[in-house]
Amino acid sequence: MRVLLADDQANVRSALRLLLAQEPDLDIVGETTETEGLLAQAEATCPDLVLLDWELPGMEAADRSMDAGQRLLLALRASRPDLKVIALSVYPEARQPALAAGADAFVSKGDPPDRLLAAVDDFVHGQHE
Repeated sequence: MRVLLADDQANVRSALRLLLAQEPDLDIVGETTETEGLLAQAEATCPDLVLLDWELPGMEAADRSMDAGQRLLLALRASRPDLKVIALSVYPEARQPALAAGADAFVSKGDPPDRLLAAVDDFVHGQHE
């Protein structure tokens, strides 16, 4: 499975890369720190899964009825409707808005690493369609 990492914090991307590198069925195809880069890389690398920082910077817009994560998810789905997205946030209360916006799964950055691996594993083995 081709995975794209989207987080503005280098230490988080590094931790995700180290954690996922141990999984034989995963290939990290790119990393980005902001929304414009994410949209471009999603087009260029054709990932199957994006690990998306729900607070990723760069998606400011006049439409304040949606938060940045919701707008970004809509933009990703517009270009890649089949893309799976696991939303990540330091704020556990972001779970409901992320899932309501269409994220396929949500993992708090404060959760143990096994929680993220289990969520990714569900996609790798087709248990989350």
